[in-house]
Amino acid sequence: MKKFRRVLDGLTTSSPGGTIGSPSCGSAAGTPTAAPTPKEIDIQETLVSENFQLCKTVRHGFPCQPTALAFDPVQRLLAVGSRSGGVRILGRPGVDCFCQHESGAAVLQLQFLINEGALVTACADDTLHLWNLRQRRPAILHSLKFNRERITFCHLPFQSKWLYVGTERGNTHIVNIESFILSGYVIMWNKAIELSTKTHPGPVVHLSDSPKDEGKLLIGFESGTIVQWDLRGKKADFRIYYDEAIHSVSWHHEGKQFMCSHSDGSLTLWNLRNTTKPFQVTFPHGKIQKDARKESCKPILKVEYKTSRSSEPFIVFSGGLSYDKAGRRPTLTIMHGKAITVLEMDYPIVEFMVLCETPYNNEVQEPYAVVVLLEKDLIVVDLTQSNFPVFENPYPMDIHESPVTCTAYFADCPPDIIPILYSIGAKHKKTGYSQKEWPISGGTWTLGSHTYPEIIITGHADGSIKFWDASAITLQMLYKVKTSKVFDKSKPGEDRAAELVEEDPFAVQMVSWCPQSRIFCVVGISAHIILYRFSKYDANTQIVSLQVRLQCEHEDVVSPSESENNPCFSEPGSHSPQHHHQHPASPSSGTPEGLKDSIPCLKQVVRVPPGYQAELVIQLLWVDGEPPQQITSLDINSAYGLLAFGNCNGLAVVDYLQKTILLCMSTLDLYGAADPYQRLTRSPRRNRQSTSGLTELSDNQQSIEMERSNPPHCSAPAPFCFSFHKYLFSNTILFFSFVPACPSLSCQPYTSLSSFIVSACAVHLCFVAATTESRENSFSRSRSSSVSSIDRDTKEAVTTVQFGESYGRKTDALPTPCLWVGTSLGVMSCLPLFSSVNSTQTLSGALLMLKGSVLRFGFLDCTGALIQSPYEVWRDHNTPEDPDRPRRRKLVHFSPSSSQDACGEGHLAVVCSERQAKVFLMPSQSCLFVHNITESSFVLRADVVSVCNSVCLACFCANGHVMTLSLPSLRPLMDVNYLPLTDMRIARTFCFTNGGQALYLSSPTEIQRITYSQEMCDNLQEMLGELFTPIETPEAQNRGFLKGFFGGNANTVDREELFGEAAAGKASRSLAQHIPGQAGMEGMKVAASGAVGEIARARIALDERGQRLGELEERTALMMTSAETFSKHAHEVKTRMEQ
Repeated sequence: MKKFRRVLDGLTTSSPGGTIGSPSCGSAAGTPTAAPTPKEIDIQETLVSENFQLCKTVRHGFPCQPTALAFDPVQRLLAVGSRSGGVRILGRPGVDCFCQHESGAAVLQLQFLINEGALVTACADDTLHLWNLRQRRPAILHSLKFNRERITFCHLPFQSKWLYVGTERGNTHIVNIESFILSGYVIMWNKAIELSTKTHPGPVVHLSDSPKDEGKLLIGFESGTIVQWDLRGKKADFRIYYDEAIHSVSWHHEGKQFMCSHSDGSLTLWNLRNTTKPFQVTFPHGKIQKDARKESCKPILKVEYKTSRSSEPFIVFSGGLSYDKAGRRPTLTIMHGKAITVLEMDYPIVEFMVLCETPYNNEVQEPYAVVVLLEKDLIVVDLTQSNFPVFENPYPMDIHESPVTCTAYFADCPPDIIPILYSIGAKHKKTGYSQKEWPISGGTWTLGSHTYPEIIITGHADGSIKFWDASAITLQMLYKVKTSKVFDKSKPGEDRAAELVEEDPFAVQMVSWCPQSRIFCVVGISAHIILYRFSKYDANTQIVSLQVRLQCEHEDVVSPSESENNPCFSEPGSHSPQHHHQHPASPSSGTPEGLKDSIPCLKQVVRVPPGYQAELVIQLLWVDGEPPQQITSLDINSAYGLLAFGNCNGLAVVDYLQKTILLCMSTLDLYGAADPYQRLTRSPRRNRQSTSGLTELSDNQQSIEMERSNPPHCSAPAPFCFSFHKYLFSNTILFFSFVPACPSLSCQPYTSLSSFIVSACAVHLCFVAATTESRENSFSRSRSSSVSSIDRDTKEAVTTVQFGESYGRKTDALPTPCLWVGTSLGVMSCLPLFSSVNSTQTLSGALLMLKGSVLRFGFLDCTGALIQSPYEVWRDHNTPEDPDRPRRRKLVHFSPSSSQDACGEGHLAVVCSERQAKVFLMPSQSCLFVHNITESSFVLRADVVSVCNSVCLACFCANGHVMTLSLPSLRPLMDVNYLPLTDMRIARTFCFTNGGQALYLSSPTEIQRITYSQEMCDNLQEMLGELFTPIETPEAQNRGFLKGFFGGNANTVDREELFGEAAAGKASRSLAQHIPGQAGMEGMKVAASGAVGEIARARIALDERGQRLGELEERTALMMTSAETFSKHAHEVKTRMEQ
């Protein structure tokens, strides 16, 4: 009990809002007790609340869980519905619009009002919606909710304003598209079938009007019953009763035949002259067995029967394979004459649609392509070539080719990086695509004036990395890197490693990229780091491998003399696994047993193509059969040539230029006697790490503590770099701000390692154990403050590390290389890392406190400007150069201020944790401003970003709030309840970037980009594409005077006369409820905006009128000629008769 009281006393003496060793910020409320006067810090803040507004910009990727498909053959737009109620409308590249039903009900069917700029959606909640597409952001005009019947099928004839709606009860209702009101005309199921029929025909699965007569409606019921209904006479012309269930029906364009697909894998062709039996029955994939019986086949879910002038008709259908052929992939079959082509698909077919030249169903269709909607892909097949090649998809539909495990977003990149990545990535593109243009080419899009280079990087479960060009709200694949190629996967140790560590052992956990130097680092789930350099030339290279042990016993304390001769890292420049005795407490690490479970990397010289070429692989060792803890933070800086990383057991620093481990530190030496929690050491839990995949991350990080080790002094080059942090329980990735380089080092090239010496202060790192029930979709656990749990007193994790030029002591006159460290208990420290070789002074840094885990550091100069990180200008290491000309590194540094006098005043350090944000003045370590971000939730992602030529702190909380705070005063500028955190995917992939933009993975297959900048919201309309463009509706084919005279044309019907209120009356109010939208149909027709305005429409109307007058004149002349010919013949006949 006494021990317990001591721990409580130790905790209560350290206020979460206080500063350890500095009383300048001691109050819990965050009020500074010794803040500088306004004369010392006079920064004019320009950001106000009016500069911020949150809205969605664009969604990229494949629609998740698609359900429906529609195509407008005149506008050439494609619509895809999804199970979550979303609708994606696609046109030419750049025309990509996402709409969402508020109900979230699945979209069952889509129907374009062809060339009218409108779309009808039928949802699973039995509601019809009419969308206006004549605006850049479509909106719902009308909704109609069915109360007593469930919608199963819809059909809208071309150039008709009456929509046929079939229901589960077998009834057919008719809806006026303009008013979205039900007609009193209803085709009841009991009237459609014969009175003698005793069974219900089932739901309506098909509706279509006859190509020969618009007054005839073909109704298909699920049971196999087909009825042709005479709309004028309100009676059935014929009824067909077939034994097999019907899935789809397709007409021949002449209206004399139609084809049905059935559940037994058969196709039946029916002739209207004799409907007693099918004209033809075929089993396309059913073979005749020895006993003269047909093979049982799977259902044919859909068939389309299309005619062509120059060749035999096309019959396209999905399904119908034999049940005996198990394991075969889903297929699409194309029957053209006697040729049968079977196209195997990678995923199940959801829907397909044959694209034809004409929108009229009574003309020769002339099919030219087939759009196939799969569960996870969208492909278009070219029907004009005999080998049926596919078109190259211009949309980014393969983001989910392997599940996305992490994302990174870079705005305002160097302008030369995108073209060079595209040129190299284009060399590895697939070939064999159709040479014709992409057929879905509707809408208009132009490159707006508010654009700048943007790149999105996605990491995937198979170890691949994809670079995407995200400029101008588009997304285009640039380049792909496969990290798995670095490893030798043929080694016997791989099987066990993959089994114990991860089913995807190469899954990407985080990435770090310097666009200026083109240095790229990848962290894998198997506790490995791969460093890549960019080159435009291929090269022969040998990948260097370094092994690091970051796992020790915590209860055995080692004196400096014991560890002096036993370094915890491999020998400098080692190219193969080295086994060193880490500690007497773990003798197994000195044997091959400690390494045998790591996935070995390639050791031989390999030929690498142009692009990103692997140069260094760092692997954490297995210890006593235990896998290493996952790497949680990464920091790389090209100007210093150094890389730093850490996990819950320790921190290491690597010189990637010399391929040498410089520092490996661990345990409780970070605080020493100044430990704010006065913890006692204890043995770690020896549980095996639970490692679920990044595609389904859990919060279960086992607590493994590390024994104290005193690393030897290692000479090192100039200081460190940029930190990349994986959040403690959500596996999010955080980008960190940068600090300026030391002025004394800015002019000196990297020469040797003897100029400075690293004084290592070991860090005690340990993750907080979480319950196993806390899985991906669970965020119910409460997050206590950093000092509220006694059990957490020795479970402190380093959540953030960042290197830069700062002031480690209050007495420092100039900035020196420092390491900023933030922990899960809210402790942040600034440790000076470098001193002169002759100095014997022990380094000790400042300790400051916040509430909650530290997430983010940022640095501002005394004018309020963001201090950027120094970097090395990229140069190609493989380019042939003059051997007599020495290679010198060109470094770019950023000082805290333009003048040396201002530089001596120090800088501002911005620190954000899960609960709090604070701004400190360095070197005095005074807390200038503090803001409690949230008490009921916690911050998942925070970043210091540039917006409107200024700087702010952007935060995303677990309760869905997106907030921005001014800097340095931390005034709240925006707080929007935007996105409830429903699963770990959002937490893992949400990231901010400059320019007021952010993104997250809205579904496993889609990236949602948002903006919180008012300026970008104002310019969004200009950046989006136009969906609707005024296009003349093609005229029906001229069948000739004689053919039309003798009744060759299709019969038309006045549907208004049949279905209007005057003839059919009003429908029952209880049947459906009309929900009005923003405007009616007439308002929709005049709502077109942008480049397609009134002048364009008037010009097109004049052209249409002139063309119709010309056609009328031609027809009149033809009739006069025919009349003269008839008169001449009649006169000749009369003359003969008189003779």
